[in-house]
Formats: sequence, structure tokens, C-alpha cells
Amino acid sequence: MNFPSSGSSGEPDVLVDINTTPLIDVMLVLLIMLIITIPVQLHAVNLNLPDDTQPPPPLPPPAAIRIDITADGTIRWNGEDVAPDQPLDARLAGVAAQPEQPELHLHPDRRAPYRFVAKVLAAGQRNGLTKIGITGQEQL
Repeated sequence: MNFPSSGSSGEPDVLVDINTTPLIDVMLVLLIMLIITIPVQLHAVNLNLPDDTQPPPPLPPPAAIRIDITADGTIRWNGEDVAPDQPLDARLAGVAAQPEQPELHLHPDRRAPYRFVAKVLAAGQRNGLTKIGITGQEQL
């Protein structure tokens, strides 16, 4: 659009505004295309879910072996004294050979010297036991 000039040169002034009508048309077309394509992307994915409504039964609790260490260093295997002629390593090796290793619960007396506890822990580690826990901390 040219407007009559108010100057004395007699030439019309040039407008330097951008014609935004084509830009608005392009933006509206892009917006309509976006609105049309969004529901296509939100379709659900079909999954094959199991038909069981009941959860699987809980696993039985793991077997546990309790090793007590008294204040004088006596070692008890599930309440039975370990004889000096039968080393603890032999029993631990038998436990480690099982396909499903039971848990080893070490229960030292609070007055037991640490060397006895360390001896049992080292024997368990030597034989490859991985499920060893120390219980009886409530005595402290």
C-alpha cells in the first residue's frame, strides 16, 4: 500500500512492514496437521498379559543354620557342640556344597573374644559361603 507522501519530493513513501498473512496461513495449516496426527501417535500398544489372577505362592523361607559362640570359645552348631575332633571347616564345606546354600546365622556371646568370631567368619569365607549374618546385636 502506498500512501500519499507528506513530503515535498512528490514520491510516495515505501512501507517496510512484512506481509504476515501468508505466514499465518502456513502456521494454521501446520497446527491443523499437528492436531490430526497426535491421536495417531497415542494409540495403545497391545500386550499379552498373563491370565492368572492369583499371584504365585510365596517362596518358603530359606534354611538357616545357627552357630553360637560362647564366652569361652565353644562353638555350637544348631545347639549341638562341635567336637574338637570334627573341625568346623568340614561342616561348612558340606553346607557350601549344597545347591541352595542355607543362611548362616552367627550368634556370638557378647563376652566372647573376637578371635573366635573371626575364626568362624574366616572358615565360612574359605568354604565359599555367601549368606552369613551376625545376630544377637540386641545384647549390646
